[in-house]
Amino acid sequence: MESKTKLLGHPAHQIVVSFPMGLLATAALFDAVYVVHGGQTWALVAFYMIGAGVVGGVIAAIFGLIDYLAIPSGTRAKRIGGFHGLSSATLVTFFLVSWLLRLGGPTAPEPLALLFSFSGVAFLGLAGWLGGELLNRMGVGIDDGAHLNAPSSLNGPAGIGATLRAPESARVDPRAQ
Repeated sequence: MESKTKLLGHPAHQIVVSFPMGLLATAALFDAVYVVHGGQTWALVAFYMIGAGVVGGVIAAIFGLIDYLAIPSGTRAKRIGGFHGLSSATLVTFFLVSWLLRLGGPTAPEPLALLFSFSGVAFLGLAGWLGGELLNRMGVGIDDGAHLNAPSSLNGPAGIGATLRAPESARVDPRAQ
């Protein structure tokens, strides 16, 4: 199922989601370093990364929702997509709460702020796995014309009538030999 929103020929959600995933996972890592070693700089950087990650997560969610609405009802992909969306909304909410709890003192977060950060990263792992299941196992977001010799996405559709089939999709173009 091809993505409904694209940037330079690629699914927008898959591109945009990498930023909040990286920011929020690294923020939780910096929180862990802060807990183990101290150092206000770790906590301060985590604070800013969480803020940017939450904003990025909201942007990614818009593109994800558009793709989710296009998944046919009654399919496993629709069910997994729902769990993916709920996990993503939960993790963004947890990190938002963590960020809000830090507003009064971003260099010395309270234990509750850290708990929300660590809980958020657990949901990040779940949401990431579910997103991978949608993409890699069910083909959600994959170009309908994808194949091993598809032209560049900047050239337009990957090939009219091409479908994902195995093992035929792995055949080498005889002209390339």
